[in-house]
Amino acid sequence: MYVTLRQLTYFQALAKEGNFGRAALACRVSQPALSMQIKEMEAELGAALVERKARQVVLTPFGRRILDHADAVLAEMRRMEESARWKEGLSGKLALGVIPTIAPYLLPGLLARLRAGDIALDVQVQEGKTARLLDDLRQGRLDAAILALPAGGEGVLERPLFQDRFLLAGSEGRMAALGARAETLRPDEIGPSQLMLLEDGHCLTDQALEVCGRGQGHAHVNMGASSLATLSRLVAAGFGLTLLPELAVATEARDLTLLRFASPEPFREIGLVRRATSPEGGWFDALAEIITRTGEDLVAATRHGAGQNGAGH
Repeated sequence: MYVTLRQLTYFQALAKEGNFGRAALACRVSQPALSMQIKEMEAELGAALVERKARQVVLTPFGRRILDHADAVLAEMRRMEESARWKEGLSGKLALGVIPTIAPYLLPGLLARLRAGDIALDVQVQEGKTARLLDDLRQGRLDAAILALPAGGEGVLERPLFQDRFLLAGSEGRMAALGARAETLRPDEIGPSQLMLLEDGHCLTDQALEVCGRGQGHAHVNMGASSLATLSRLVAAGFGLTLLPELAVATEARDLTLLRFASPEPFREIGLVRRATSPEGGWFDALAEIITRTGEDLVAATRHGAGQNGAGH
């Protein structure tokens, strides 16, 4: 019996997608080519793997058993490839995921630092929301991801890197209206009708709501902006107040008045995540150290520029 890794890969994709066309697209091959490989695999195994219907396929009982074996074999192959790839530490090709509320602010400095370090590393960056990045990480499409912790993914290991504190941001008029309250204001004292956040699905929104003592279903919280750039422009125009992370201040705080909260300042924990089955080697530690230095430099510059208390622009 001779079953190839290619056939196992195609079969795994077919089981996931439930459709020959979508599976072929995921594998970046033609549908006839994928279909032929599945037929050859069935011939080698001596039984049908799927029931072919008009618009979908359904695994046979035998196919479900074979899928378990295929998943195990392909997972072991990924681990072997990773061991070979990372045998010399942080070198080769790195597929790195980053959430949108971190990527535009951290990546320029991080990539420059990687180049300056004379590291033989080809970095492929994928930006996406936490749920998608965790799925890609588990499926082996990413090696690591920079997320806000806790990410909550199963089968992954999280490494805290640095704290990204929240500042209160608003137009000059909105902030002036706070009056003397501004000196001692806590996040949970912000009026819900004033609070503006990113649209549902961004972990930054969940964190901000938690900091402000509110849940996702709060009727008076405006969660419509799709990016921090859009959100900051709306807030600068006087439509409300928001919590702006330090990482974004240098880029997004134009025409905004900023206020640091009294101690203890609210923050989000930025971390690096990898599969629990990935070989440790030195690559993960090296990458974590470079990201930490880059992030800490950025937030330190913000803290120095805005001061430890009071307002700034």
